[in-house]
Amino acid sequence: MATASINVRDKALLPIILIVSLFFLWGVANSLNDVLIAQFRKAFTLNDLQSGLVQSAFYFGYFVLAIPAALFMKAFGYKAAVVFGLLIYGIGALMFFPAADIRQYEAFLFALFVIAGGLAFLETSANPLIAAMGSPETSARRLNLAQAFNPLGAISGVLIGREFILSGNEPTAAELAAMSQAQLDAFYSLEAQSVQMPYLALGAFVIGWAVLILLVRFPTVAGMKAARDEGPGSVGDFLSLLARRGFMFGVLAQFAYVGAQVGIWSYTIRYAQFAVPGLGEKEAAAYLTWALVAFMAGRFIGTGLMGVVRPTRLMLVFALVNIGLCVFAASSPNLIGLLALASTSFFMSIMYPTIFAISIRGLGARTKAGASLLVMAIVGGAVITALMGALSDLTYISTAMSIPALCFAVVAGFALASRRHDRAEPQVLAA
Repeated sequence: MATASINVRDKALLPIILIVSLFFLWGVANSLNDVLIAQFRKAFTLNDLQSGLVQSAFYFGYFVLAIPAALFMKAFGYKAAVVFGLLIYGIGALMFFPAADIRQYEAFLFALFVIAGGLAFLETSANPLIAAMGSPETSARRLNLAQAFNPLGAISGVLIGREFILSGNEPTAAELAAMSQAQLDAFYSLEAQSVQMPYLALGAFVIGWAVLILLVRFPTVAGMKAARDEGPGSVGDFLSLLARRGFMFGVLAQFAYVGAQVGIWSYTIRYAQFAVPGLGEKEAAAYLTWALVAFMAGRFIGTGLMGVVRPTRLMLVFALVNIGLCVFAASSPNLIGLLALASTSFFMSIMYPTIFAISIRGLGARTKAGASLLVMAIVGGAVITALMGALSDLTYISTAMSIPALCFAVVAGFALASRRHDRAEPQVLAA
């Protein structure tokens, strides 16, 4: 069973479940952004670059807060960082309510930045904590197993957005031009306010989850004592990591991977409506949902395959396949190209946790600092998505899919460079 595979005592089962749940919760937040891009494009009449700022604001929050999160963990431990991160996440979600009332795009972007700040604490703490709960040699599989619950959250986020945010009301340019100013104001206001209740419910749930974690007793490794035994964090921890070429290649690979993932998912609805003329936004969102189902299946199947195939080798094969799929989607904007784009999600599935686990292996007391730099690399989602939006505005949305192909080439390079770790990778999951 899963608890045996992570090699912890039965009394730690509840804390393990609570930590694994975090992967679900940030999956919800991440995938809701993909719906928000389509919704805000309509509610605020934005172009692709402007709507892509949803991801830029969101992932910039990771970049800014990742190092403070690591220093916080060094002082107070994993559990305190998790609780604090959930509270920030919840507050950011609640900020959507006033942002919708004043109908300011910038207010929504700031709320997303706050949510991402909370998620920076969660990801900086949860990933290394799962990796620490067991043998270092099996950390890649263990983290892939925990990360398998992330796409379940992502699927839930898209379904929530599709049913409760996307209205399906898509007036044409001619219909908008025929509306009076009062009708236009009412339309845009209704579309902006559609996000209020989903985010209000999400914020309340997340804050309640923070209280629950606060009340549950966690293993020693997650507490303040373990953090203080490691010693305080310092600038030297980060500087020493900058000199480790293998680790920094992992940071670059994570930057490229997250950029590709976020960029593809952000513009899947947009690509679908371009590739299949007449396709409605809710029907287009269904392709994103199925892509996330493929992503979740890939996590479980990939974790199983790691019992017979080395993680780095499997990641190399998956990256090469995705290069081909992205090139095809870029050159063939039709239904087959859309299916190819959706298929990339299956092969993306193992990349984030595998890159993370390989990169932090052997860092010792610098693991928290290393985790924070890997989380900072999530800013790739901000940079790559903006680049794709800019290229789309200059050409076509299909052309923008060539950028993720380059990103997957970086991941393939990291997989090749990491082959030396293969000797340390066992072929069965440790009990």
